[in-house]
Formats: sequence, C-alpha cells, structure tokens
Amino acid sequence: MNIFGLDSEVVDPAAVERTAQRFREQRIVLPTFGQLANPAKAPSTMHALLSDVDRNAGSPANLWRVHWYNKLDGGLAEVPEHVVLTRELTGVDAPIVVAFGDRFPMIGAHKVLAAYACLAPRLVTGTFDPTRHRAIWPSTGNYCRGGVAVSRVMGCRGVAVLPEGMSRERFDWLERWVVDESDIIKTPGTESNVKEIYDRCHELAEDPDNVILNQFCEFGNHLVHRLATGTALERVVEHLAASQPELKVRAFVSATGSAGTIGAGDHLKDKFGSLTVAVEALECPTLLNNGFGEHNIQGIGDKHVPLIHNVMGTDVVIAISDRATDSLNVLANTDVGWSYLAGRGVPPGLIAALSSFGLSSWCNVLAAIKLAKRLHLSGDDLVVTVATDGAAMYQSELSDALRRDWTGGFTEVSAAQVFGEHLLGAGEDHLLECTDFDRNRIFNLGYYTWVEQQGVSIEEFEARRDQSFWRSLLDLVPVWDDLITELNGRSGAVPAA
Repeated sequence: MNIFGLDSEVVDPAAVERTAQRFREQRIVLPTFGQLANPAKAPSTMHALLSDVDRNAGSPANLWRVHWYNKLDGGLAEVPEHVVLTRELTGVDAPIVVAFGDRFPMIGAHKVLAAYACLAPRLVTGTFDPTRHRAIWPSTGNYCRGGVAVSRVMGCRGVAVLPEGMSRERFDWLERWVVDESDIIKTPGTESNVKEIYDRCHELAEDPDNVILNQFCEFGNHLVHRLATGTALERVVEHLAASQPELKVRAFVSATGSAGTIGAGDHLKDKFGSLTVAVEALECPTLLNNGFGEHNIQGIGDKHVPLIHNVMGTDVVIAISDRATDSLNVLANTDVGWSYLAGRGVPPGLIAALSSFGLSSWCNVLAAIKLAKRLHLSGDDLVVTVATDGAAMYQSELSDALRRDWTGGFTEVSAAQVFGEHLLGAGEDHLLECTDFDRNRIFNLGYYTWVEQQGVSIEEFEARRDQSFWRSLLDLVPVWDDLITELNGRSGAVPAA
C-alpha cells in the first residue's frame, strides 16, 4: 500500500467487494473526480434526488454536493458563488474575487472536498475497508470535520484528531456527528501544534484497523484542488471576464494549511500564467523565516512544509498577523462594524457577504491586498482567492476577541481603528517574492518533517522538486474515476436521499 494514497490499481479485491456490498446495502453511489470538477456531468437522477435532501444532512446523496457549485439554498449554481471585493473595502484598485467555501455540504467548509478525495481512492483500490477500518483524520479543524462527515455517509467510522484549543464550534459540530465521543481525540495546544497531532497518529497507527488519512501528505488533497477548485475558479474568472474582457488574472492567493487548496494555483498558472501566493501566520513565519511560535488563524497550520505543497511552483510568500484576522472578524460581524462599513460606502451586498469569511478567509484577503500594493496592480488586474469557511465557525473566537481586546466595548472609533490599520493600512512588509534560492530553501525545510520525523525516503522527498512530478499526478485522475465507476457498477446501488 502506498502511504501517500497514490495507488493506481486494486490492491485488495476482497476489500473492494466488501465495499461494494456495503454500498449496495446503504445505497451509496460515489461521484468521480471529473463530476466534482464539473457537476453538470453528474446523472440527472442525482440532481433530481438532491432537491429533496438538506445540504447539511448526513445523507449519502450529499457526496454529490462536494463541489464549488452549491447555492446556500441547496440548489446548483451555474457559476460558483463568490464576491468581488472593491476599493471601498480593500483600499486597492485591483478587484479581489473570493469564492465561498461555506456553500459546501454538511460542514460548511471546502475541506470536505479534500476529505472525499483522500478516502475515495483508497476505497476503490481496497486499501481502506469500510467493514473493518477506522478512518483517522488529523487536522486543525475543518478537514477532520469533513472526514467525519464523509466517513459517516460512506458507512464507515471516522475519528477526528485535533488540538484541544480549537474553536468551540468545531467541537460542537463533531459531538453531533461522531459515532462515539471517543472518536474525538484532543491533542495538546492550538493551531500551531501540528506535530502533536502527528505524534498521536503514530500511536493510533499501531492498530492495524486504523488508517491514517493525513491531509498534509495525501496527494489526493492536492489533486482534487488542482482539478476541482482550479477549474471552479477558472469558471468564476470566465464569468467576470464576460463583462470585463480586459481583466487579467495576476495571482491566486491561498493560506498554505495542508497545502491542498494552493494546488489550484497550479491549474490557474497553466491557464492564465498567474502567480501562486502562499500565505502563513506572522506569529509563526515558517516559510518566510523558518520560524516558530503560536497563532490563532485557525485552519492554516505552521511549523512545517506539507509534503503535498508544490514549493518550487510557489512565487510569493506573505505572512499575516492573527491580530489582524481576529480584529476583522469583529469588524465584519458586529452591528457597529456593519454601520461603520456602510458609512464608508461599502455596498450592503458586500457587507452581507462578509459573513462567509472565517479567520483564514480574512488571512487570504489581507494577503491579496498586500500583494496588490506590492505589484501596483490596477483595476484590470484580478486577484483570486477563496474563503475556506464562514464566520459561523468562529462565534466563540469573536466573543473572546471582544473580551480580550475591547474591554470598553467595540465602538465606532474601534471600527475606524481596525479598518484603518488592517485594511487601508495593510503594508508591503512580510512579503517575499521568491527566487530559486528561496524556493529551494523552503523546499529543503520540509526535509526535517518528512524524512527525519515521518520516515519518507529521500528519493520520494526529492522527486517533488521537479515540476514533472506534479504534472504526472494528473494521470491518476482518470484511473481513479474509472475505478469509482467500476465500484458503482459492482455495487449496483440505487442512490438514497
């Protein structure tokens, strides 16, 4: 079994047969990667079925909503829902388009896409047996929620491994979805404590019935974002260019996290020649300065370079302070903040859209603003980014920030200070335009995590330096899609609501 989820043929036919039987019994039908990239290719029967299924329900049918084309009401959009941030909010001429991740089913975050892409190839190759194995989902929050959701609707057991200091909303959700409370494993620390998650997973891996689906080294995570997220963002760009044909895609901006989402930058670079911009926390500037520390931009990790990060294809690194993201979370989600933004001339629709921005979403937006300033981008230069999840996941963090930072109350003056300092005042500091030297330095930094700590061979580690490695991964997609189609045929499952 390939530990990185890269098997391209059936390893255990008996396990695949048991999966087919389980899916037949529970009426589970899997979408292909191609159907997630283009939901219009899904069978019309699935579209009809979904009209009667709540997008937040634990239904196998919601696997067919694990894509970027969902509406909040559960319908199917022709263009992924998004918002264009304009000068009234950002202070820069360049439009910044943000695709909404909170439209994804079950968890309200796009990490469910990564979870599906890591588990599905293992099911169809027989390296995961839902009648025997437990799926272990190490994460700092949203990926493990996605994993638990996907496990549940695929008829198997999912275990969330995440730091104990993550937002209360994450744990509330997990408590409603896990089979047993023991399936929530809390590790020491907060967002910055990824190694502690790895250490716990090493212990769990001693049980042969546990399969670790580590998003930081599962290449299905990279592939599905390069394919599905990349093409979804391309569709958004085409939509915008229809009314503004002079638009040029200058950059894709993404917090690194597990480095899955940033894989979409490879697709956009192929299509538009755009830059790929990696974002991290200033309190722990790992890529920028080999750093350490702690931060609260939940969902972006730190202290290591993920194995699935195409470092040599990264053009810019930007660090953002969690003080800025915490403050903007307050500005965008209080009556005082809304009133202030309206007074600044920010359109009501744009203010309303900010509820779809979680902490890492603000991180991406601020990095896009800093990039626009550094490159002196104009109104014809488009910067593309995503909002991983929405503000609903951070209500407890909002309350904490108000108690900690605005003991006298969040006032109109407070709102002006936040807007002036963190939006209009976003500078060009903590930004690195990468040279080959920089890329190689960052790439080499990953050696300490993957070769020395996690046991990856030097040959496997080094292969990732060449762009031909990343292009060759795309060859797996049609193979996996054929195996998914074959499994569906073998199960003969009739999809259930």
